[in-house]
Amino acid sequence: MSNVDVEPVDDIDAPTGVDAPEYVLYGGKGGVGKTTCAAATALASARDDTATLVVSTDPAHSLSDTLETDIPAEPTRIREDVPLFAAEIDPEAAMGEGPLGMEDDALGGLGGMLSGGGPMGGESEDPIGGEDGILGGSMPGADEAAAMRLLLDYTDDDRFDRVVIDTAPTGHTLRLLELPETMDSMVGTILKLRERFSGMMDSVKGMFGGDEDVDAEAGIQDLEELSARIERLRAILRDPSRTDFRIVMVPETLSVMESERLLAQLTDFEIPVSTIVVNRVMQDPSEVLGREVDIPGPNTDGCEFCARRWEVQQDAIASAQDLFRGHEVKRVPLFADEVHGETLLSVVAACLD
Repeated sequence: MSNVDVEPVDDIDAPTGVDAPEYVLYGGKGGVGKTTCAAATALASARDDTATLVVSTDPAHSLSDTLETDIPAEPTRIREDVPLFAAEIDPEAAMGEGPLGMEDDALGGLGGMLSGGGPMGGESEDPIGGEDGILGGSMPGADEAAAMRLLLDYTDDDRFDRVVIDTAPTGHTLRLLELPETMDSMVGTILKLRERFSGMMDSVKGMFGGDEDVDAEAGIQDLEELSARIERLRAILRDPSRTDFRIVMVPETLSVMESERLLAQLTDFEIPVSTIVVNRVMQDPSEVLGREVDIPGPNTDGCEFCARRWEVQQDAIASAQDLFRGHEVKRVPLFADEVHGETLLSVVAACLD
């Protein structure tokens, strides 16, 4: 019998506060535990009276289950004792308001043409218009555009000192992060086309008379404002003093490879990554936390299956530590129970601390 004092899981000191910038994004392949990490970080952040918003942009929402409370689409305070807010973004509902919050007539007369209609209301073969055009109904990345619009709103919201984001799986995340570049180019193109189109209409009006195109000016101002907001968000995402993108993976070879690709792509986007989280490690929780805790761990001595899985995981972890040299690699153990509720989330937060 061990003489070492064992700390009951309910008595584990929950981390108070987190060492992180204003915006923390957890990303990675689907099903690796991003929601768990985001919820744990947000709870720890709110415990030192830091007004914290945790947001899920993943269409397969599980944040409500993890935090054991219903979470609406709009930021709502979900705890009375600590300033913790949460929101689960519904991309389809958000898209009903238009990409990035642009009204249907934000482009003036050109809006209809770019949305699929020609100058006279007919169908357009222009790649900018049509069903698959820039502003068409099936705009590529439309759900990411909606999420990006809401993130733009949150950066301007004085209610929150920190925003923790549970991102969609890797492919969707990269499309979201690429959107500022795409939209910036798109806005420039639209402004040029709007200017040319307005010039043509001015000539027509000069010949036949007509009122001043006030809507055109308003549309151009809206687009210029949109472009400025996109640039501000891009600057925030690339500022390591304000943003930390944390990659979550599981200790398997394919997950390591996926995470390596994600890190390379984020580096190309100039998005700062400081932490790699290896989740569901078949290691005794006491070893991970560095102190004895009363949490069931895998029996790698008496279970051949557990021993073989741990051997495979150790190889993957070694590869991760080599590939991600220069980044902080955190481990979160595989728990016997599903991680939801404050008790186990506190343990996860302690592993990430």
